[in-house]
Amino acid sequence: MQYPRDLHTVTRLANGKVLVVGGEQGSNSYTNIVELYDPATGLWTNASNMSVPRSKHEATLLSNGQLLVTGGNIGSLVYTKTVELYNSTTGLWSMTGDMSSPRSYHTASLLSNGKVLVTGGTTASNVYLKTTELYDPSTGLWTTTTTMNDIRYAHTATVLNSGKVLVVGGYNSGGLNTAELYDPSTNTWTYTGNMTYGRGFHTASILSNGKILVAGGINPSVLNSAELYDPSTEQWTVTGNLSVARRFHASVQLTNGKILVAGGLSGSIVRSAELYDPSTGIWTVVQTMNDTRRSPAAALLTNEKVLVCGGAAFSGYLNSAELYQS
Repeated sequence: MQYPRDLHTVTRLANGKVLVVGGEQGSNSYTNIVELYDPATGLWTNASNMSVPRSKHEATLLSNGQLLVTGGNIGSLVYTKTVELYNSTTGLWSMTGDMSSPRSYHTASLLSNGKVLVTGGTTASNVYLKTTELYDPSTGLWTTTTTMNDIRYAHTATVLNSGKVLVVGGYNSGGLNTAELYDPSTNTWTYTGNMTYGRGFHTASILSNGKILVAGGINPSVLNSAELYDPSTEQWTVTGNLSVARRFHASVQLTNGKILVAGGLSGSIVRSAELYDPSTGIWTVVQTMNDTRRSPAAALLTNEKVLVCGGAAFSGYLNSAELYQS
C-alpha cells in the first residue's frame, strides 16, 4: 500500500477491487486516506478520502453496492457517531445519517431485508454499550432498536442462514461466554447456548454447513481454543485447537470451505497462518506470512487468492501486503 495502517478495514467491492479504509498510521495518528487494490494489476491506487479520519470502525457492503462505514475512533479516546457512504460507481464519499451514539469495536451486519444492524461497542473510556440500532439505506436514517441482554465490545456478530444474527462473546468487565440471537422479524434478543470459554477479540466464521466457528481471543490470557455453534440445537461444541494462541488475527473463508487464520497477537506478534477443515475439525499449519502482523485486514479475491494487508509489527505500522493461495 502507499500508506501504513492498522485497525483498518478491507472490503471486496462488486467490481472485484478491494477498498482499504482508514486506520491508524502511528501513535495517535488517524487517517481518512482510502486506497483501491486491483487484483488484475496487483497495484494500489488512491481513492477519494473520507470526510472523517477513523480506526476501529466497521465497513459493510450494502445490497445496492455502496459501502457503509460506521463510527470508530477519530483520536485517542475520542469516538465518533458519524457515518459515510462510498459509491464505487462514482468513487465518491457522502455523509449519511449519524448513529445515535458514538461507538468503536462494535459490529455492523447486513440483514436480509437490506438494513444494517449495529451492536454494542465502546463509546468512551471504560464505557461499553449494549444498545443496538438499525440503518435503513432507503432513508439514510438510524432507528434505535431493542438492547442486547449483555453489554459487550470486541464481540462478533454473524448473520445465520435463518436471517437471525448471532452475537458472541466480547468484553465488559471480562471476557464473556454468553451468546444471543437477534430476530429481525420480531425485533427481539434472546439468549442462546453459552460458549465453553469466555472470549473477546476473537473471530467468527459461518461454515458451508451453517455452523459458526469461533476461534481464539483473550480471557484473560490469549486462547488457542475454538468452538462450533449449531443453530439447529443452539449448542456449542469444542473443536480442534489452533496451533498458536492468538487474538487480533484475520480470518477468511476460502472457496473450498476451509477457514484461513493469519497473524495476530499471542505472547508476541506472530506471522503464522493455519487452515481449519470443517470436515475433520482439525487445524493445519500453512506457510508463514512474510511479515509479522497484529490486526491485519484480509479479503478473499475473485481469483480465489487472499489479500492480507497492513497491521502492526515490532518495527511499527505496516504498508506491506501479501497474497495467500491454497
